[in-house]
Amino acid sequence: MGAEKLLTPEDAAKALVVKPETVREWLRTGKLKGVKMGRLWRIREKDLENFLPGDERG
Repeated sequence: MGAEKLLTPEDAAKALVVKPETVREWLRTGKLKGVKMGRLWRIREKDLENFLPGDERG
């Protein structure tokens, strides 16, 4: 099993076409799942994909 790619808030912001500050706010409030490593946030690619609109399952 390969290592899971972790994205920075800046990477996620580019993918979502929002400001990095917006992504950090979503991370702080729990709207977007992420992992805090010390003072830095990282987002799993899978969590970002699940966050994208229109990816409703069920």
